[in-house]
Amino acid sequence: MAGKKRRKLKSLAETVAENKRMTMKEKKEKLELQTWSDLPTELLELIISRLTLEDNVRASIVCKRWHSVAISVRIVNQSPWLMYFPKYGNLYEFYDPSLRKTHSIELPELNGSRVCYTKDGWLLLYRPRSHRMFFFNPFTREVIKLPRFELTYQIVAFSCAPTSSSCMLLTVKHISPTIVAVSTCHPGATEWVTVNYQNRLPFVSSIWNKFVFCNGLFYCLSLTGWIGVFDPLERTWNVLAVPPPKCPENFFAKNWWKGKFMAEHEGEILVIYTCASENPIMFKLDRINMVWEEMKTLDGVTIFASFLSSHSRTDLSGLMRNSVYFPKVRFYGKRCISYSFDSCRYYPRKQCHDWGDQDPFENIWIEPPQDFSSFI
Repeated sequence: MAGKKRRKLKSLAETVAENKRMTMKEKKEKLELQTWSDLPTELLELIISRLTLEDNVRASIVCKRWHSVAISVRIVNQSPWLMYFPKYGNLYEFYDPSLRKTHSIELPELNGSRVCYTKDGWLLLYRPRSHRMFFFNPFTREVIKLPRFELTYQIVAFSCAPTSSSCMLLTVKHISPTIVAVSTCHPGATEWVTVNYQNRLPFVSSIWNKFVFCNGLFYCLSLTGWIGVFDPLERTWNVLAVPPPKCPENFFAKNWWKGKFMAEHEGEILVIYTCASENPIMFKLDRINMVWEEMKTLDGVTIFASFLSSHSRTDLSGLMRNSVYFPKVRFYGKRCISYSFDSCRYYPRKQCHDWGDQDPFENIWIEPPQDFSSFI
């Protein structure tokens, strides 16, 4: 009886062992049959998003699934780079958020200067000691000098590349809450032209003001959220009767005026309000009804926001669309802080930042040339 029981147990153990061998064999065969096309979509997007445009096109012909993923993350438009200004030395870093790579280059030409604005791949810089202002292209090393001008607590911007005959520089300084001094200049000029204008509404200038050039006009967002408009052709200045955007009360805590960013996209004026403990709020200027309209989506547009100038892009990788990229890189230069309107959250997670702690002259977004191989 005991021997019969032992034989049954032995047979049962052999059956279990055989089943395990069959299961392992089936799993092994299944794994051998798996191909690269079976990769999870998120992992495939991450891998293909790191490829160059040429390699992306090659990957898109592997299979239908790869083609769909490659198209969704394909970068047709070049994203701006975040340029860092060192406190000491002449080594400047350029962070590419699309590839998450940093390039470094020596630029001794910028010694003793601070950045004011960028547009079309050009920097506008100012030397406080000599009151010298000049344009500099870090990719071609070209310099364009400008007449002396003393900047105090105001900011300055320009309309287009200084190589264009229509390029104009503008700065606004309040003399009193109801009077501003508007100063203009252009490459090749021997001096700045300053005219005082009367305001119908209070307007205060500050290094925390924002400038954009849109549809032939300069728009300036004041410290308190009012918009001033300068027409360079008509030589007129006007503060719009548009009350500042309405934000929750906790947005107006410590350093609230520093957490604003302003951009232009296809003729629309966009303003971003941030708070260290909340998600950012985006507004669009409705110039017909003269109100700020809150936006819940960017419709695929990507905003690259920095204190002194911001940029907008379309046709970037699928992972970057409908997002705002802020001027802060975390995790040892591997990840730029961004906010996705699709996911309604920051990336990396819980990366709300108090912009009042950041130096506005620390970095700025700049547009690299299409072919930057010689630069790096």
